Amino acid sequence: MTTARTARRERSTSESTVTVEVDLDGTGRSTIDTSVPFFDHMLTAFAKHSLTDLTVSAHGDTHIDAHHTVEDIAIVLGQAIREALGDKVGISRYGDALVPLDEALAQAVVDISGRPYLVHTGEPAGFEFHLIGGHFTGSLVRHVFEAITFNAGLTVHVNVVAGRDPHHIAEAEFKAFARAFRQAKALDPLVEGVPSTKGAL
Repeated sequence: MTTARTARRERSTSESTVTVEVDLDGTGRSTIDTSVPFFDHMLTAFAKHSLTDLTVSAHGDTHIDAHHTVEDIAIVLGQAIREALGDKVGISRYGDALVPLDEALAQAVVDISGRPYLVHTGEPAGFEFHLIGGHFTGSLVRHVFEAITFNAGLTVHVNVVAGRDPHHIAEAEFKAFARAFRQAKALDPLVEGVPSTKGAL
């Protein structure tokens, strides 16, 4: 019988309080309340397209900036993913996706490697300064991927191939990451043990 790949993690600081629950073998259901509406939208898309059941409840000092709350959520999400992956026996390990959203096109590659590394390229000049949805600064997209990558133990490459609208660019990135992660976390019946010549990930 396969062990449930689920986790619940919490984090509380003077800047934010975060609770995250994940089920890697879900259907993409989500209940998201981060107090940052655009990030709610991105996390809902991540859950839907990665087939990860996800619950996120968070609040923080968003009257100052969304940065603390968004980054702390991503940290906890990464920790929950790492815990839920468990011993990684039988996983596909690698995933890649190329996802369009109108004029935007993003590519993501995920390796559940145990070695945190992020390569993030291609966002147009000035993207990091845009306020998307009035709350979410474009620079936070990279921060989210950094925090998830380093706390989940993933190697991730995200590249924006094309795009003009900041909302479309960010959403294409999140959806591409979700689809690549969906492939990487999938259990492959042909894989025996851990998919690494070292015997560990």
